Amino acid sequence: MKLRAPHSSSGMPEPAGEFADEARRLGVVDSFEAEELEDDPELQAIVEFAAKLCNAPVSMVTLLEQKKQRFLARRGIDNRETPRDVAFCNHTLGRSELLEVPDAPEDPRFVDNPLVTDEPDVRFYAGQPLVSEEGASLGTLCVVDTEAHKKPLTEFQREGLAVLAQAAVRRLETRRSTLQAKRIIAEREERLLRMIEGVPQIAWSADDDGNFDYFNKRWIELTGAPPPKTADEWRPFIHPEDAEKAFEAWYARFAAGEEFEAEFRIRRADGSWRWVLALAVPVSEGTGQPLRWFGTVTDIDEVRNALEERDLLAKELAHRIKNIFAVVIGLASLQARKSPENAPFVKELTQALRALGRAHEFVRPQDGPQQESLSGLLEALFAPYSASEGEPRVRVNGVDTAISARVATPLALVFHELATNSAKYGALSADEGRVELDIADEGDSIALAWREYGGPPVSDPEVAGFGSRLVEMSVTGQLQGTWDRRFGRDGLAVDFTIPKAALTT
Repeated sequence: MKLRAPHSSSGMPEPAGEFADEARRLGVVDSFEAEELEDDPELQAIVEFAAKLCNAPVSMVTLLEQKKQRFLARRGIDNRETPRDVAFCNHTLGRSELLEVPDAPEDPRFVDNPLVTDEPDVRFYAGQPLVSEEGASLGTLCVVDTEAHKKPLTEFQREGLAVLAQAAVRRLETRRSTLQAKRIIAEREERLLRMIEGVPQIAWSADDDGNFDYFNKRWIELTGAPPPKTADEWRPFIHPEDAEKAFEAWYARFAAGEEFEAEFRIRRADGSWRWVLALAVPVSEGTGQPLRWFGTVTDIDEVRNALEERDLLAKELAHRIKNIFAVVIGLASLQARKSPENAPFVKELTQALRALGRAHEFVRPQDGPQQESLSGLLEALFAPYSASEGEPRVRVNGVDTAISARVATPLALVFHELATNSAKYGALSADEGRVELDIADEGDSIALAWREYGGPPVSDPEVAGFGSRLVEMSVTGQLQGTWDRRFGRDGLAVDFTIPKAALTT
């Protein structure tokens, strides 16, 4: 971190002792890269005014470098530099106040100086030191005359030189700050470029006309061809079966200034095709500025193949599970024919297996679009209980919600148990009986209310049976919910509360 030195009465920072080390001082001088400021208009205006202020023919802004004194701006002299060892300004190092030499031949420090004994025959010199913000002596703003001055500079002239020197230092500091800012920006851009060039995806950018102005090296590595300049030049690299859909989506999103996403196959340098995911976002560099587009192309071929293999495996598994249900139901039916006394149990078992089979087919269908909704599952389970004319005797009302494959089985077991009990003992055992299942959204949870009407009177059993234990295990254990059962005059009433998170995970 650059520290600021305290200021002297001249307004210039006090030179810091650490910069008495010449190597450190020169490091600060070099940080200004001041050669680019030679003949700078602002510095030139400063030396012009300094000469007029002090009635001197020569004025300069100087920097004391390792072997020379550089003149960044000058008036009344053609040279751009002098050797460092003869520079008057050497005597300003380590000070912040003006150095004034009224008559150089009379000053023992300069009596033998070649600038005094030979051309340009310096007689008068006044140099206001230039000190950087951190306290390093840089050089001077000086005025020079070939005639000695009998009177020293007035207080006004000395003060004026100090003010002009401060302006010169501000110009130098501005230059250094600009250089540092540019350097930081360049370093960040370089890091960003290295990062973009190093990513495994193709990265690109385009202007608001859709003309591509950058591709990282991955494009050439993947396709073996020069980067395209327009969107149409992509077409030979996109699989003919995917091209129309991809281009239609791109041009629509481009025209609307919206994010773009598409999957298609891209041709590799060896002629093979691989699936990729293309993403692009529009970015405006400022209010009212045109959009620029930045995008990536990511290889998803292995992921897509893995998903296809998983789906194929899931279909095969579903087919095998369906066959298992059929085999078990067939074996149970065969056993019932051999042992009629087991027929009631076999009937209940086959009904439960068929309910699970319907739930499985609903969540993992073999063909057609996959549906995953609570209402759909319940309607499939209750379909066998329709009246002879096809009217449902179990009506599902209210909101619907998505369910995951994991919760289909416990839900199917719970509501199959309720429907079976109702068909044996409750409302569905009577010709006019019916059931209403209302589903309500309660924020973080779903409430289901099972209400039976028109059946025979029911009462609370003294001992909880297997069905009750099954519902308890399914609702509280697997679905993380709660339930409450009441045996009323109108029939059985059961209330369930199930967290939404449990239904979708």
